[in-house]
Amino acid sequence: MATKPPKGDPVQDAPQVAEPGHAAAGLPAVGRTLRVAQRQMGVRRTALTLLRVNQKDGFDCPGCAWPEGDHRHRAEFCENGAKAVAEEATLRRVTPEFFAAHPVADLAGRSGYWLGQQGRLTHPMYLAEDGTHYEPVGWDRAFDIIAEEIAALASPDEAVFYTSGRTSNEAAFLYQLFARELGTNNLPDCSNMCHESSGSALSETIGVGKGSVLLEDLHRAELIIVAGQNPGTNHPRMLTALEKAKANGARIISVNPLPEAGLERFKNPQTARGMLKGAALTDLFLQIRIGGDQALFRLLNKLILETEGAVDEEFVREHTHGFEEFAQAARAADWEDTLAATGLTRAEIERALGMVLASRRTVVCWAMGLTQHKHSVPTIREVVNFLLLRGDIGRPGAGVCPVRGHSNVQGDRTMGIFERPAPAFLDALEKEFGFAPPRGHGFDVVRAIRALRDGEAKVFFAMGGNFVSASPDTAVTEAAVRRARLTVHVSTKLNRSHVVTGARALILPTLGRTERDVQDGGEQFVTVEDSMGMVHASRGRLEPASRHLLSEPAIVCRLARRVLGADSKVPWEEFEKDYARVRDRIARVVPGFEDFNARVARPGGFVLPHAPRDERRFPTATGRANFTAAPVEYPELPAGRLLLQTLRSHDQYNTTIYGLDDRYRGITGGRRVVLVNPEDARALGVADGAYVDLVSEWRDGVERRAPGFRVVHYPTARGCAAAYYPETNVLVPLDATADTSNTPASKSVVVRLERTPAHEPAGGPGGGRRQFGPESRLEQSATD
Repeated sequence: MATKPPKGDPVQDAPQVAEPGHAAAGLPAVGRTLRVAQRQMGVRRTALTLLRVNQKDGFDCPGCAWPEGDHRHRAEFCENGAKAVAEEATLRRVTPEFFAAHPVADLAGRSGYWLGQQGRLTHPMYLAEDGTHYEPVGWDRAFDIIAEEIAALASPDEAVFYTSGRTSNEAAFLYQLFARELGTNNLPDCSNMCHESSGSALSETIGVGKGSVLLEDLHRAELIIVAGQNPGTNHPRMLTALEKAKANGARIISVNPLPEAGLERFKNPQTARGMLKGAALTDLFLQIRIGGDQALFRLLNKLILETEGAVDEEFVREHTHGFEEFAQAARAADWEDTLAATGLTRAEIERALGMVLASRRTVVCWAMGLTQHKHSVPTIREVVNFLLLRGDIGRPGAGVCPVRGHSNVQGDRTMGIFERPAPAFLDALEKEFGFAPPRGHGFDVVRAIRALRDGEAKVFFAMGGNFVSASPDTAVTEAAVRRARLTVHVSTKLNRSHVVTGARALILPTLGRTERDVQDGGEQFVTVEDSMGMVHASRGRLEPASRHLLSEPAIVCRLARRVLGADSKVPWEEFEKDYARVRDRIARVVPGFEDFNARVARPGGFVLPHAPRDERRFPTATGRANFTAAPVEYPELPAGRLLLQTLRSHDQYNTTIYGLDDRYRGITGGRRVVLVNPEDARALGVADGAYVDLVSEWRDGVERRAPGFRVVHYPTARGCAAAYYPETNVLVPLDATADTSNTPASKSVVVRLERTPAHEPAGGPGGGRRQFGPESRLEQSATD
């Protein structure tokens, strides 16, 4: 039976700590999945909904972007995917009566966990200037308010249009079309905060800013390197692919500052053997220091160059550019410098080299552990160098595999959600729709926050997501958003961004992936693109949570008609009635989508072309795959300090907090923990169970503090620490970003630990009750 939402915010007493786990999934995952789903949906709705997740005639999971194979299991979902579905398909509702009972000031003091647990939004809501409560508003009036504020702008560039990775291809295409007909390229998106570094590096080196492998390539690989990624929590269905690769003879190297249960052993809940015993995955664990990956791959490249017959000379000669400059830089790599940068031993690196040389087909997978550092783009370029040397791009069973974190973040970029669009894309828009789109670059996420802070942007519109909690430098971001004249959020659920508002604010409730979408043209479906470039349909089956909801495409079309008026050259009303008309236009604008409607009607959809993978053609400036030779960088750590990486718990998805436990790391009952190597903790005089404030240090001299964290002695790499975001986003300076991509450097934050006796529980370290001020709970939040 479904349960009611919590009335009170859980007080985070001293978290309980046990030994970390050494296996992922299995019976505990099944049990947790069913408990969460039944609490949100009840038994019958749970069965009807979960059996449609990721099926060819069902809906795409609103969680991660991992692809499905042609053969689908009846239960084609993971624990965290089921949690995401349960929170969208919940029977709980946030009605106008809820907002009447809770002033914004009250909601602003609640944790994001509590906000997200309240359920689905049912009505458009409006917060008037100087208002204390959100009040219900009609859709027409809501669009009038947005149109009024946009009309008052001195320039369209004073508006910012943010996109979350949950947005469908159709909605994303319409959204960017509206923004560009309005006259701005201010289209920041969540990719700016995650895989922008991947896109920047891959576009320069291989000519396509996406991964070059398909699911079958992982199954055929002889060696898979998983670097800076925790698939057991962030992409659990990837474990099935790794299990299959292992069964086919592959070996796996995991490169991570933390040991992760999901890469040690996978207990596949879909097989009896998997449930009982599981499969060991990692053959070699390289416990690298944070930010040392570029140095590791540079030394491996040097060693490959020094090994007779190890370089694929024909591939290098026929398909690459810049080899000599790269080789000169690689040969200069120094063992001692590399060992210092990585924290690894010579024997470990030599063992990794042996596995590399024995492999004829190698895939390198990565995620935020590589993309969120100052030197992330050179690091990923070095990964590409590593694969180019061995001819491992454009070969079956080999290639680059950046694993995207949100279900359609890659599709949104394909549809034109980008602040720096390619001239060819703008040319195609102009030819198709008959208006001249703006050519100047717009704001990415970091620049949008600066613009809001400096008064250069006055309207902020978010298509999904939880911008405030996802962004860096929490205090700066919140102050910037509050300077806006109007903030608008298209959402399914309540989150922190709804209570950090401009002078006026709107919440526009929308359909979820699980829900039936019926327009004047009949029942509709939308499409998404997964992390490997497969495009497929998504069809919800549940009745909408409220009759007052609009779909994302309908919201964009109605907003565009109201703002742009009769002079618009786009048939917005036609697009709202029938999404097939939108797909017809996408087919004429976006390469690879020719005959879109017919191809997506096929079960399973279709794969987009990828020139490096499909034909070893590299559409770069040189017409070849480019070797690069950037100087090796790694974070320098002052004495008495630690290098902090922000990460997820197993009970969260991006900024959505499902609960207060992290089963795989042995943490229960709280999220304000910092994982510290026992030797480092002893050197700093910090006992296990002590409470500290985390204080980041950066060149601007500003003190950024996250108070009241329990120290957990944990087997991290020496000199490294870890803590959960969004609570620790307050520590990440807005201007601390990756070169080239401008992605926040959330994985390499220099911190000091300050003991805080005032926060000690009454029973001393490790026990009793602790009370926090509001700042300790404001960073938690739910998304979408």
